[in-house]
Amino acid sequence: MKNKFLKNCLALFLITLVAGVSLAFVNEITKEPIAQAQDKARLEAYEVVYPDAQFEALDNTDEILKASSASLKKENLSQCTVDDVLKATDKNGNLIGYVFSATSPSGYGGDVKVAIGVSAKTNKLTGFTVLSHSETAGLGAKATEDDFKSQFIGKSANGINYTKNGASSDNEIDALSGATITSNAVCEAVDSALAVYNNQLKEVD
Repeated sequence: MKNKFLKNCLALFLITLVAGVSLAFVNEITKEPIAQAQDKARLEAYEVVYPDAQFEALDNTDEILKASSASLKKENLSQCTVDDVLKATDKNGNLIGYVFSATSPSGYGGDVKVAIGVSAKTNKLTGFTVLSHSETAGLGAKATEDDFKSQFIGKSANGINYTKNGASSDNEIDALSGATITSNAVCEAVDSALAVYNNQLKEVD
């Protein structure tokens, strides 16, 4: 009986060991392709939110992202993160603005990750899209639809608010019907990117 028990324990240990090694191996060989796919999707999103621009890394990107927590805290957005920022340039390499990806954890289904473009000349948004979400189909998931996304184009980079009464100013968008929580999360994510733009990148006239 004792020998049988030991054999069973050994068999279970070996199965667990093999499974663990196999999983680690699979994770290792798929990690890079997944990262490459995510980078490709993000760059494609940047092309949507800042059309006709080229994108380059900033010389101090790491410093900007590390310092972003102070900018977010200043705007009461400490719960959010700014995940990426690139400069947008024209065909001659001149700076015309920036693109950002940012995340709010406040969605109905969890994280809502967005990408936006901001013109350095006009201080207005050039575009908006949702990179990922887990919102309810037919409600919060409508944040991915063109009618909602197009509202952000031309809005002020000073910050975005949502309203249920019809947007009437250059810092307002119409909330998603029946999805106030998602609308709030979207605005949080957008505003976190704008906080970094206004506090760390915007040129003062």
